[in-house]
Amino acid sequence: MKKGRFGIHGGQYIPETLMNAVIELEEAYERYKKDPDFNRELTELLNEYAGRPSRLYYARRMSEDLGGARIYLKREDLNHTGAHKINNVLGQVLLAKKMGKTRVIAETGAGQHGVATATAAALMDMECEVYMGKVDTERQALNVYRMRLLGAKVHAVTSGTATLKDAVSETMREWTNRIEDTHYVLGSCMGPHPFPTIVRDFQSVISKEIKAQMLEKEGRLPDAVLACVGGGSNAIGAFYHFIEHPEVRLIGCEAAGRGIHTAETAATIATGRLGIFHGMKSYFCQDDFGQIAPVYSISAGLDYPGIGPEHADLYDTGRAEYVAVTDDEAVEAFEYLSRLEGIIPAIESAHAVAYARKLAPTMRGDQTIVVNISGRGDKDCAAIARYRGEDIHE
Repeated sequence: MKKGRFGIHGGQYIPETLMNAVIELEEAYERYKKDPDFNRELTELLNEYAGRPSRLYYARRMSEDLGGARIYLKREDLNHTGAHKINNVLGQVLLAKKMGKTRVIAETGAGQHGVATATAAALMDMECEVYMGKVDTERQALNVYRMRLLGAKVHAVTSGTATLKDAVSETMREWTNRIEDTHYVLGSCMGPHPFPTIVRDFQSVISKEIKAQMLEKEGRLPDAVLACVGGGSNAIGAFYHFIEHPEVRLIGCEAAGRGIHTAETAATIATGRLGIFHGMKSYFCQDDFGQIAPVYSISAGLDYPGIGPEHADLYDTGRAEYVAVTDDEAVEAFEYLSRLEGIIPAIESAHAVAYARKLAPTMRGDQTIVVNISGRGDKDCAAIARYRGEDIHE
C-alpha cells in the first residue's frame, strides 16, 4: 500500500490550509503509536474506563430460532457511552492531549460519537464542540442533551440536507479556522490520510478481541463476521484482524433506506460510484452531474453518502462483501433481538442483525457467525416507536 492509499482509494484531497495540521497529526501518530507509555495509558483507559474487553455472547435463542450457524454477538453496546465510538475517541483525545491541543471538535450523526468525544474531553479536561445536522439533533434529542450535560457545545448544522455529511463539512471548515490549539476527532474510517488508518487502528481492538474470544470458545475462527457500515469504523474494527484469513467471510451491511432502487437510500457500495469528497477518494452516492446525492436512512449513524477508503478497496479486491438492508428489515431485526435475547441494539447494528437472520439458516450447524453489536438502542426507541406509528416523547 502506498502511504495513505488503499488500492486506488484514500489520499489527501484537502485545502492547503489544512495540510500542516494533517502532517502534524501524522507525525505525532507515527511517534506515539510506538510509544510504550502512550499504549499503556490507552490500554488502561480502554480497560478501566471504557470497560474492555467487551463480551462475546453466544445468542442461544437466536441461533435455535433461525437454525443453521451458531451466532455470537460482540457486545460493543456494553462499552461506556454505549457504542464502539469510545475506542477511537479515547485514542484520539489522548493523542491530541500529547500534541498539546486544548480543544477538540467532532462531527456526529446518531450522536454516539459526539457523546463519546464529549465524555473523553470531560475526562481529559479539554474544551469540546460538536457539529450535528439539525435533522439529527431532532431525531437524537437525548444524545444532544447528554453532550451538553458533559460540557460540550453542540452546533446544529442547517446547510445541505442537515445530516451527517453536512456535519462533517462544517467540522472540517471549523478546523481550518483554528488549527493551532484544536484537534478534529473524526469519528469514522474516512477523510484525508491519516484519519482512515488512525481510526481503523484504534477500532481494531474489536477484531483482536473477537479472534482471541472465538479461539477460546470454539477453538477456531468464525466463518463470518457481520457489521453495519456507514463510513465504516465499527466494521473495519471488526474485520481488520481477519483480513489475512480468507476463510473468514467479512460482510458489511449498508443502509438501503426505502430500497436501493429508490432515491431514498444510503447504500454506497450498492448505488455509488468513484468520487472525491471529504478529503478522500472512495465510492459516493452521486447524482447525474457527479454532485453528492442526498441520502436517507432511518439510522442517523448510517446516513452518509460515502464509505471509508479501506472498505472501498476490500470491495474492489473481493475480500469483503457488502449487502443492502432496508429500514423495514432493520426495524424488524431491532424488535427481534430485543424480544429474543433481551438486547436492544442500536438501529445501526440492527442492520447487521437483519442480515444474520437471512444468512444463518443457509449455513451448517457447525459453522459460526459473529455479529458486531456496535451500539445500544436506547437512543432509537422513540424514533422506532414513531416509525411504528406510536408517538412517544423522550
